[in-house]
Parts: sequence; structure tokens; C-alpha cells
Amino acid sequence: MGKRVALVLAGCGVFDGSEIHEASAALVHLSRGGAEVKIFAPNIEQRDVVNHLKGSPTEEKRNVLVESARLARGNIQNLAELKASEFDAVIFPGGFGVAKNLCSWAVDGKNCTVNEHVSSTLQAFHSAKKPIGLCCISPVLAAKVFPGCEVTVGQDKNVDGRFPDAETASAIAELGCKHVCKNVNESHVDKANKIVTTCAFMCKAPLHEIFDGIGTMVQEVLKLA
Repeated sequence: MGKRVALVLAGCGVFDGSEIHEASAALVHLSRGGAEVKIFAPNIEQRDVVNHLKGSPTEEKRNVLVESARLARGNIQNLAELKASEFDAVIFPGGFGVAKNLCSWAVDGKNCTVNEHVSSTLQAFHSAKKPIGLCCISPVLAAKVFPGCEVTVGQDKNVDGRFPDAETASAIAELGCKHVCKNVNESHVDKANKIVTTCAFMCKAPLHEIFDGIGTMVQEVLKLA
């Protein structure tokens, strides 16, 4: 029987929601791994709505759960209804929506607050010793909720201009966590906490390399589940 995995989304679109390629990659690798997946998102208003053609905010108001339903093809539930006891693992794709809607990292950095349902979900899986997979900016959620954990967001220096957000690694270290440098096609496993992370679009890399890196994250999560 396949592992039961919860996938948590933060909207739809890189600049104000979940990164679509990352969410899709995670779903493809989970499908290939024989997992049974259910998708969740918090029923809250987005921090902002970005015109992805212009790259600028609009005056629109949108709901995270409603927008995430686009990615889930309508088959989605309110995050408040997620019960860790019904799953073997949980995975969070990245995208600015994680840093805007699931927590306030985009505004407050390491001093951010984490949405109550996101925090309780992470804590429930951690307490049950069930694996947590995070990619792109999502590892900051673990860094904030689990001081002392190990994560990766790629490199801690902007190597060859490929890691423009390398300072995130320093902020993670300031939270008392260990940042482990990894390439885009790799993931890091914190065995003690069962947290698996990969940098995805935190690195400027070809899409297939990002896809492969997410694949290693998913494989490690399923091994731990």
C-alpha cells in the first residue's frame, strides 16, 4: 500500500502563492512513488495579489484556499481539517506565498510569525515522528518552528550568481538552525527531526535540475515514512 502524503499549498503562482512547477514536480514524483496524496491549504486571504505579467501588486483580494484549488484541480481541503494521524508524511512546495501567506517571512524575515494551522500541522507531524518535506523557501517554516533543526535552501553564498537569495541561509543560522549547503539537484535529510529539504527555485537552474532535486526530496520523504 502506498504512503499517505499531505501536500500543503499557499495559493497559485510564484509571486503570491505556491510555485506551480514545484507543486507539480512534487505531485509527479509522489505519483511515481505510489503515494496517495491529499492536498490542503489554509482558508485565509492572501497577503497580496500580484499581476504575474507585470510583476507588480494589484488591488485584488484573493483567498489562499480558493486559489490553491486551481493547482489541486478542485480536489482540496481546508488545512484546518488536516489530521496528522491520517497521513505518513507532509510536503510543502515553495513560492512567495509560503513567505507571505503561510508565514510573514517576506516582511519580517527571521522575526516572522507562522500561520497557526501551518505551525500546528508541522508540530503534529514532528511529534508523531513523521517526515516533513520542504522545498525552495519553505525550509524557513521548519527553521522557525523547530530551533536547532538542519535544512538547506541551497548555498550560503551567491555562487556564480545562481543563488541570489543566499542571505536566507544566514537568517536560518541566526534562528539557531544549521544550514547545509547543497546543489539544486540534491536534498538534505535531518535524520533526527525527519525533515527533508531541497532548494528548488532558490537556485537559478534549468527546470529539469529543479525537478530532479524535488525528486530526491520526495524519495527521501517516502523512505522515512
